[in-house]
Amino acid sequence: MMAASISRRPSCIFWSEIEKWTPESIHLRFGKLPDGWQLLPVCKFAAQLENKERVTPEGEYKMAGVRWYGEGVFHRETVLGKEQSANYLYPLKPGSIIYNRLFAWKESFAVVPDELDGFYVSNEFPQFEIDQSIALPTYIYLLLTTKKIIGAVNAASIGSAAISRNRFKESDFLGFKVPIPPLPIQQKVVAYWEAAQLERASAETALSALVAELNSWLINQTIGFNQVTRSKVFLANYENIQQWDVKAGRAAAFVTANPDFIRLGDYTNECTETVRPWEEPEKEWPIYGVNNKEGVFLSSMQVGKEFNAPYKKIEKDWFFHNPTRANVGSLGIVPEVPEDAITSPEYQVWRLKGGFLHDFMALILRTDYFLALVAFNRVGGVKQRMYYANLAEIRLPEIPVDVQKRFADQLQVILTNITTANEKLLQRKKEIEKMILGTRPVETH
Repeated sequence: MMAASISRRPSCIFWSEIEKWTPESIHLRFGKLPDGWQLLPVCKFAAQLENKERVTPEGEYKMAGVRWYGEGVFHRETVLGKEQSANYLYPLKPGSIIYNRLFAWKESFAVVPDELDGFYVSNEFPQFEIDQSIALPTYIYLLLTTKKIIGAVNAASIGSAAISRNRFKESDFLGFKVPIPPLPIQQKVVAYWEAAQLERASAETALSALVAELNSWLINQTIGFNQVTRSKVFLANYENIQQWDVKAGRAAAFVTANPDFIRLGDYTNECTETVRPWEEPEKEWPIYGVNNKEGVFLSSMQVGKEFNAPYKKIEKDWFFHNPTRANVGSLGIVPEVPEDAITSPEYQVWRLKGGFLHDFMALILRTDYFLALVAFNRVGGVKQRMYYANLAEIRLPEIPVDVQKRFADQLQVILTNITTANEKLLQRKKEIEKMILGTRPVETH
């Protein structure tokens, strides 16, 4: 895991500027603020929510998480109470500010959206209700994800333990003093941000529509899809059953209903080549991860001497997935990456050797159709996994190349639009950060 960094340049600060000396004090200096602005501790406009609920063994809980880099709250998984180690869970409250205590230094802050009302989080995700007579939740989210504030979060989170265990305490958060402008200025900044998000939202909507179109196309090529994937009653040949349980029964029923479908393993190879980063102790290695939002992404840079196990090599147009989260979409295609790109030894890495276009397969992995097949091709009890051997047994219809190319071409156009929108959004974020810190004027007329 890459360590959080703090500037080693010498700095000075007047005792009159702070109430007590803390590692983050140097980061929370804002100089002279514009007229009408206030420097307020977070506790003056944010109150921590304590609305916990006792877990019941048979209760079903939709669990949420908070993505890194300000990318929002998401549905992680749905679990039964008896699968939880915690005695209490915390229901999400729309409009509140939430953060991940373990990864606040990774900009893991968000506003809880209305559509996640009824979801739950553990105590690692504290929530705070914002006094909207003083501040707007979205404005506070933008403030908390500025480089200056994240620098202070980094400083407050540093300790002797591994970074992944360095929690950003609620007491430290509530004690931060931050610049708060009048509400009309906050409203203007929020509107400026939301306008920039519309273009990306439009491109992402187009992607969702394309995924839905392919999902419907695949279902139409499949006999008894809903019966096999959802019904409590289904018919399967015993000879097609790999093991005796409901998941294996559904997989066998799928094969029985669609005997002409092709086995994915006949068109893929597992990629198991590993590297030993510690053999180059001072070299920085790019480590890639995968999730159900971004697909494959650069997770961190880590020097060789910090590794204690071989990591798997990855290349452009290969695929890999998280075996414990593949059922919720943690699969993806490898984009353009450096020659020394690697990923966790736990991840399942594979590549195509025919039958499918790379971009078309990347689109299939996003469909609910494919995730349904993943669901009954996993193994294990409470913590189910899909290894490459299980992935290889998935059956898919044989799809004409012209159909694949039509979908793949549309995907490339949409991904280009998303990239352009993200670049514009990044530039807008830089402009907004200057507004929030009072170094760029905000027009309110």
